[in-house]
Amino acid sequence: MHTFAVARAVRGIEPLVAAEIRRAGLGVVRGMRHREVWFEPADPGPELLELRMADDVLLVAAVVEGVGRDKEALARLARAAREIDTEILTKRAQQITGSPYGVRDCGVEVSASFVGRRNYSRFDIEDAVGAELARPTGLPYHSRRDGRVPPEGSTAWRVTVEGEQAVIALRVPSRPLHRRSYKTESIPGTLHPPVAAAMAGLARLDRAATVLDPCCGAGTTLIEARALAPHTRLLGLDPHAVHIAAANAARDAGRGIAVRDAALGLAARNVARGIAWGVADAERIPLTGGSVDRVLVNPPWDRQVAPTGRLSRDPARLWREIHRVLAVGGIVVALLPEPWQPPGFRVDRMVHLTLSGRHPVIAVLRRSASRG
Repeated sequence: MHTFAVARAVRGIEPLVAAEIRRAGLGVVRGMRHREVWFEPADPGPELLELRMADDVLLVAAVVEGVGRDKEALARLARAAREIDTEILTKRAQQITGSPYGVRDCGVEVSASFVGRRNYSRFDIEDAVGAELARPTGLPYHSRRDGRVPPEGSTAWRVTVEGEQAVIALRVPSRPLHRRSYKTESIPGTLHPPVAAAMAGLARLDRAATVLDPCCGAGTTLIEARALAPHTRLLGLDPHAVHIAAANAARDAGRGIAVRDAALGLAARNVARGIAWGVADAERIPLTGGSVDRVLVNPPWDRQVAPTGRLSRDPARLWREIHRVLAVGGIVVALLPEPWQPPGFRVDRMVHLTLSGRHPVIAVLRRSASRG
């Protein structure tokens, strides 16, 4: 019997997740839906849990056709859930995690979502399916209705409905992949780790010697970049949050060494496995011209985070500084609130996202020879 898996993704980066699955040799991609990449694992094992661009990985338990807009769909979903062999599926999950899956004895939880209008809510779906999934285990079903939060250690299921097709799937890891263990400290406007990983993937880091994030914040972008290019020199600058970035990076690496980075000309904090952190403002990047091959940046949007210092009076100064320090032909990958081409750069690619109710873009920009 074939095992099918679903990688959940931020809307817009599904093709990037599919490419990551193929590049890592994790399986054969069979198709994509809204926020989903379907694939057949080559050899289901812990490697599936190393996907960086996916929000989550699930095993498909049932595909239900004819799920319409009316409440009769709930009965159809409940019948499908009743027929699932949960024991076989949990054994497959155990094969992937390499640990006893069945110890999740706190109960059953279900998270549901659908595309388009329906005459029922996500909570109606969750309760209809969850009650049936919990029945053969003898464990309680924990409803999310009324804002209740299931306890840690519950077996997590997901139901997604698109068109008239629904999928019931079991989460493999104990928590979603996007919840990185290193990210225990954060700041407003911090990047979603899979989006940061997608940005790093688009930057072609295998061809870069030095990568800069001039607005590094909590360090997410460079920590994700390090996972893709562990031998590339990474530099992170921030006027306020360097201690948070350094702490997260040290947790991820398991160690941190305080050194002085001569190229920055300032004290860099906690260089761990190739990342140097420095206290500096993006309005005046302390690097020589043309010294950086790649820039990964999530600039202040003036929404979640407002520009400060000189950038508050002249936001374009950031782009002039990036242009100055970037080598000719270098690449910038930026998360922008809307499609835009900064002066001195040409657009190679725009990836449109849906993220926290907004519609930003990942812009892949190449430095022109001059600012024109």
